[in-house]
Amino acid sequence: MSPNSSISLPKGCFIIQLPNVSDKRGSLAFGEAERHIPFPIRRVFWTYDIQAENMRGDHAHRSCQMVLFPIGGSFDIELDDGKRQTLLHMDDPSQGVFVPPLVWCRLRNFTKGAACISLASETYCAEDYIHDYKEFIKLTADD
Repeated sequence: MSPNSSISLPKGCFIIQLPNVSDKRGSLAFGEAERHIPFPIRRVFWTYDIQAENMRGDHAHRSCQMVLFPIGGSFDIELDDGKRQTLLHMDDPSQGVFVPPLVWCRLRNFTKGAACISLASETYCAEDYIHDYKEFIKLTADD
């Protein structure tokens, strides 16, 4: 994924390019809450060891904001605001995608060794998740 890409992202989504320092020892990317990440981070989780044919996400949130980064391998992320859908290939650990509330998010096509770290604005709350796509479409119809 290129930060200068002309891809039109769904409503409220944007690419985050973290500062990256590289030398002969390797590379280091870093991010700070409310500086590079546009919210205080209340939860961090990661997904890994996902078989290529499996999917993660496949839901939206009512109020939680998230930023997702590929920290190993690659995967595709589908973003959908109810009107516009975009597919991004995530393969650069210094580039993430901001996913606001009411954007459907689906991760798929994981390569061997792929891992995704997710930074969330809220602690886990089952009621914040929208798992039914038809309900999601109803909630986004007025936007």
